[in-house]
Amino acid sequence: MRPRTLRTALATLTASLAAAGCLTAAGPAAAQGRHPANACSPSVSLTGFSDALDRTTYDGTYVGNLSALSPDRRGSLAALSDRSSLFRLDARTLEPRGVITLADENGAALDSEGLVADRDGTYLVSSETEPSVRRYSRTGELLGRLPVPDDLRTAPEGRARANGSFEGLTLLPGGRTLLASMEYPLDGDPADLVRFQTWQRTRHGDFRLGARYTYRTDPGLGVSEVTATPDGRLLVLERGFTSGVGNTVRLHLADGPGRDTVLHKRLLADLAACPSLGATAEQPQPNPLLDNFEGMAVTGRSGGRLEVLIVSDDNQNDVQTTRFLRLRVRA
Repeated sequence: MRPRTLRTALATLTASLAAAGCLTAAGPAAAQGRHPANACSPSVSLTGFSDALDRTTYDGTYVGNLSALSPDRRGSLAALSDRSSLFRLDARTLEPRGVITLADENGAALDSEGLVADRDGTYLVSSETEPSVRRYSRTGELLGRLPVPDDLRTAPEGRARANGSFEGLTLLPGGRTLLASMEYPLDGDPADLVRFQTWQRTRHGDFRLGARYTYRTDPGLGVSEVTATPDGRLLVLERGFTSGVGNTVRLHLADGPGRDTVLHKRLLADLAACPSLGATAEQPQPNPLLDNFEGMAVTGRSGGRLEVLIVSDDNQNDVQTTRFLRLRVRA
């Protein structure tokens, strides 16, 4: 499928910017007290999108199937493919700068879904195959794995459904609490209840099992990503797909882990309400901007709002797109 041209309601990017992976630009900020420019809701605005990495390769590796993002070293962003590739992207242009391959203890590929670039330069990576959370060096060597409760394992060993376990992974401010979000309910749980598992970092730097929390999804949706905000709350991306209709993608703000084991949420935006900015889709969608959004990271703060980057997993499917969205979120 040929690369799509990037457009906005205000301007068309030059070919050189598209090649560099720059995002489409949004209009000027709205006056105080009014909805922001390119508003998706009173709390969220879309500041740009990019399809520049769609159907591309880097160093012989397909740049797609992206399921997680994490701010990495200064000026770079880690992007994880669920086919065991970990890319280093330029945080501004999104241009790939490096790639490493990850594997399990037997050298097999992972169904890698969640990513944290840790403060010591290592990577924490969740896979929904077992499920598992493993630690890797900056160059991709396997360093170890974290304990996982038996009931969170995939059936028949546990109660998790296949391809429905550890989908999101985030490290809370301070670096002491790691949290993984299940995508779907455990066998026997209500249809809208998913589990969030935590680990606590010890003084030796490893992680031990911590508390578990419950989170209620909107009907028919699963949790595709979770990302901590600077104040310790959680941005939660809920996602679903209906054949012939398209994707539902909603961004919620939830409580951070604490004494209450139930994490309450409020809707920040349904992304179908965002302006399309000229985006196109190869299959029916409520909004042509939408796709299979799975990865999310807080990349900064501007004017009292969080800068949030979201990426879609194209599944190497001709009717899906590797697309990045930049959002400005008032949390």
